[in-house]
Amino acid sequence: MDILLFILGFVCVVAGVFGSFLPVLPGSSISWIGIVLLYFTKAVPANYWVLGISLLITVMLTVLDYVIPAKGTKKFGGSKYGIWGTNIGLIVGIFAPIPLGFIIGPFVGALVGELIYDKQDHKRALKAATGSLLGLLASSFMKFVVCMMYLGLFIWIVWQNSTALF
Repeated sequence: MDILLFILGFVCVVAGVFGSFLPVLPGSSISWIGIVLLYFTKAVPANYWVLGISLLITVMLTVLDYVIPAKGTKKFGGSKYGIWGTNIGLIVGIFAPIPLGFIIGPFVGALVGELIYDKQDHKRALKAATGSLLGLLASSFMKFVVCMMYLGLFIWIVWQNSTALF
């Protein structure tokens, strides 16, 4: 049973790394579940500090994942229309059957939202949409870094408990 939990946990942590780039998968949450599964094995003693701190990081990152693209839009001069467009575009882009829809969606959503707000100012609309794209890329980078840290943590825990696991 322990080896099955180990394998399932490893698959979750690796899937979380891929999920850091694909908004369809909640990368940091899946990686955190992989660490939890490792602690469910009898070979690894529970460390509630590691689980609690990593859960707190995961929750904060999940919230920031939705906030950062909208803040990027606002930082680059976007209005509430652009922020709403970013969020709607992100949701539509995730489910749209187009390549890289999760990147294109927020950009187009912010652009359309800003053009609805002010049809005449194309330059400002494009600038706000660029802010949305940069926010999305920053958010994805943060998720990737955290997921790689979780992968490293997983490997370190396995290394520390390798005699009991295998």
